[in-house]
Amino acid sequence: MTRELSTLPAVPVGLLSGSPQPVLLATQGLLLRPWEPADAPVFLSAYQDDEICRWHTRRPQTETRVLEWFDTYHQDWGGEKAGHWAVALKGGEVLGRIALRGFDFDDGTAGASYWVLPTARGRGVATSAMAALSTWALDEIGFHRLYLEHSTRNHASCRVATKSGYALEGTQRSAAVHDDGRHDMHLHARTRGD
Repeated sequence: MTRELSTLPAVPVGLLSGSPQPVLLATQGLLLRPWEPADAPVFLSAYQDDEICRWHTRRPQTETRVLEWFDTYHQDWGGEKAGHWAVALKGGEVLGRIALRGFDFDDGTAGASYWVLPTARGRGVATSAMAALSTWALDEIGFHRLYLEHSTRNHASCRVATKSGYALEGTQRSAAVHDDGRHDMHLHARTRGD
């Protein structure tokens, strides 16, 4: 395919797919690592939690389906579409999920998303994971802008975004469907140099 842009890509194509998905270290003894088949039970159990279900309408129903998601996650990395990580203690216990999706290498943008298990809430786990992932994406890989969206009703997610250096840019009216209907969504972003 012939390139038709007058500018070079912000992130070189092939930079990520040419190497394995990295394990990233975060504060609080956390690491972000690719999902493994042994994680399927805890991943599935997360979607039994009322708060996770409240904010995430796409939900796996079986461990087999979770394993299919994990396969897709590995394909996303190889295809330079997204990166999906388990947020875990160095000892192995999974505490949550974090992802960068919608890679746009030309403009150097990607969208972040996350959830944490009930036992990990209020401990700064999501903030630590977001900080580590953002530093890697912006400073090591060369993305220019990372963004995240959450329901205006999700105050905990708003606090995580703000504490992670993602400035609130505005409200997208009636932008997403949740189980209880349409929600306005906050848009936060962090750019290189913030």
